[in-house]
Amino acid sequence: MPRRLIRVTGAPEAPLRAALTALRTELGVPESFPPEVLAEAERAAKAPALPSHDATDIPFFTIDPPTSNDLDQAMHLARRRNGGYRVRYAIADVAAFVVPGGALDAEAHRRVMTLYFPDAKIPLHPPQLSEGTASLLPGQTCPAVLWTIDLDADGRTQATDVRRALVRSRTKLDYAHVQRQIDEGTAEEPLALLKDIGEVRERLEVERGGISLNVPEQEIVEEDGMYELVYRAPLPSDGWNAQISLLTGMAAADLMLAHGTGVLRTLPAAPDGAVGRLRRTAKALRINWPHHVSYAQLIRSLDPHWPHHAAFLLECTTLLRGAGYTVFRNGVLPEVTSHAAVAAPYAHCTAPLRRLADRYTSEICLAAAADKSPPDWVLAALDDLPQQMAEGTRRAGTVERESVDIVEAALLKDRVGDLFEGCVVDVEEHEPTVGTVQLESPAVFARIAGGTTELPLGERLRVRLTQADPGTAKVQFAPA
Repeated sequence: MPRRLIRVTGAPEAPLRAALTALRTELGVPESFPPEVLAEAERAAKAPALPSHDATDIPFFTIDPPTSNDLDQAMHLARRRNGGYRVRYAIADVAAFVVPGGALDAEAHRRVMTLYFPDAKIPLHPPQLSEGTASLLPGQTCPAVLWTIDLDADGRTQATDVRRALVRSRTKLDYAHVQRQIDEGTAEEPLALLKDIGEVRERLEVERGGISLNVPEQEIVEEDGMYELVYRAPLPSDGWNAQISLLTGMAAADLMLAHGTGVLRTLPAAPDGAVGRLRRTAKALRINWPHHVSYAQLIRSLDPHWPHHAAFLLECTTLLRGAGYTVFRNGVLPEVTSHAAVAAPYAHCTAPLRRLADRYTSEICLAAAADKSPPDWVLAALDDLPQQMAEGTRRAGTVERESVDIVEAALLKDRVGDLFEGCVVDVEEHEPTVGTVQLESPAVFARIAGGTTELPLGERLRVRLTQADPGTAKVQFAPA
């Protein structure tokens, strides 16, 4: 599922970069790995547990941002004789490198997930694994968890298999390159089928009531001490690629539910208050949302190339904040098994280099496919896993919120005292002169305080910027 992507360029000593560095110190984010963890990673990199099944003859490829080296997934797509499709999806086998109970394992449980700052990332595993021998880099033979999912011509799943295998990716592709080849008709069939399969899966998503957010990437560009906010709208290939991951996560959930033990990624329906706030955000950004139009319909009508639509799509990620990890075992299924945005049972299993839970999900699915009980080390960790993932998710959320605050302060630091048009999207229940305002341009949220009358919830309001300084003072407005 999406997260807010913000990139920052500029010299390390620039105020924005310096503020982000200070934020990492303030949050106690580990910048390096302990020596014993690095030593174990070096040993594991030289002698991973290798599977007996050899699938290196399959010409896998990866699709990732150009600068990424922590490659969790590689795929190969083919047509079946009956008019359907075969999806082979190889996932990095982190368990081939990490010994349960060892220093690497303990450190992964402390970190829980890779943290993304606008100018840096703090990895879950040491780079010699996550960007080295455990990564599905082109030309490198790697242990993997290999999913084979057969679809009919309409994209519906007919059969699923998962096993350990040796794989070797042939090519590292990026989204722009993939899009260009498919648009020009020069893509070979395994890549060209990404569009076919992606589109049939998108139609099934609409049919079941699911929602994929085409969340744009934000980039803060610095020039002569001034900052500008730029959006990069996702390409269709981003969405098609996401559908392959989503398909695998749904297959994993179905497999675990059928065998009675597992870890699901669940999300209840959004509360009315959250949807109401989102409607006020749409109003602030001048997006027409008639009451007879559903949230899903609205999302599909938006164009992330338009800055106001892009800003709204970013705020839609707030409806995903109630997601959690639900463990079940011994055939006793949980009360809630679905993910509201997916509109089906779903599990995280495709990013084990960056997310702790995926290693456990893969092990459970491998055991289920072999009709065996999961390993004891997996069962022993299950009960604590939801809380660990919740803490890791909260930490990642804090990183995101604080980073956004710093970025927005940098964007507005030279405009203190200026007037802006906005809309009041939230008001404090016990302090009605304090709330949150959404600006029309630039599209940022910020605290509003300092007035003497109750803020008009859901109404447009002219506001004055009273403070903005990255690393010192968060953005704040007052009624003009």
